[in-house]
Amino acid sequence: MPQGTIVRTDLAEARRRLAATRYLLVDVELPETGTEADAGEEGEGLARRLGLGDTDLDWFGRPGEPARADFLGDTVGLVVPVVQGERVIHAHAVAGDRYLVTAHRGPAFLAPEITAHVRRERPRDAVALLFLVLQSALATFRRAAVAALLEVEELEDDMFQQRRPEQVYRLSRLRRRSALLHHSLLPYLQVVDEVITRRMMSPDFPLERQRLAREFQHVARMVLTDIETLQEATRRAFGSYSSLVAGEQNNVINRLAIVSVIFLPLSFLTGFFGMNFAFLTDELESRAVFWLLAIGLQICVLGGAFYVLHRTRIWRRLRDED
Repeated sequence: MPQGTIVRTDLAEARRRLAATRYLLVDVELPETGTEADAGEEGEGLARRLGLGDTDLDWFGRPGEPARADFLGDTVGLVVPVVQGERVIHAHAVAGDRYLVTAHRGPAFLAPEITAHVRRERPRDAVALLFLVLQSALATFRRAAVAALLEVEELEDDMFQQRRPEQVYRLSRLRRRSALLHHSLLPYLQVVDEVITRRMMSPDFPLERQRLAREFQHVARMVLTDIETLQEATRRAFGSYSSLVAGEQNNVINRLAIVSVIFLPLSFLTGFFGMNFAFLTDELESRAVFWLLAIGLQICVLGGAFYVLHRTRIWRRLRDED
């Protein structure tokens, strides 16, 4: 790769250099709130204003474009998803034999990484540089997936230490994060894989570019696996939280059962001896009979209940769970 410099310039100068320079990377920063096509004075799209001139590139720079990959003769056009903070943006890229043009809205999305890769790996042509950009975009998904996965594992450990209601909110946020990453990356990988597969079947596709394409496909599968692992981890964490809640509810039910074992027989005895019928009022008049039947039966029932609880080890199980 020849030595180069980084220059910030306007659209007209970028068009002139695209026509004259044999190896050029152009990064176009568009306003975040753009018009439908960010057209110039004559309604031209960004591709025509840069002198790329292909009518099939009218989508280039247009907001709201979904992930795509188009092979147009000697030119390839891509809409590449990139993770930026908590959201996923879509950057546009057009590569030919002599140039690579990227367009994005807002601040530079991968400029520091791309610059570092170029200085370290020195790609031979614009296509090799394009694969560097695609690898950098995949790296943003991998970093986001790994960071979220570590947060899920840490949250799951905290749940087993002490369950708190706000953990459900954090799990829901991480689950939405995994769904966003998967929903953004999968369609892009499908369309890119179709284009790469068609090109690799062509006999005039250079071996070096085949190697770059295979490396990209391998990394893409690994990143997609990381995201699917994140989705599985969030589902597992939700299952763990539900199990903890169910266990706590079982403990409450066990305590209510113990209270019922003790007090239901007592309630029956007090209700029985509180009824006014002939036998109770005529025959059970002495204090000795009262202590023997009313109080004695309750003591026997309590003793039997505690014996049953002790033999079934319910007390010990509840103590261990606490």
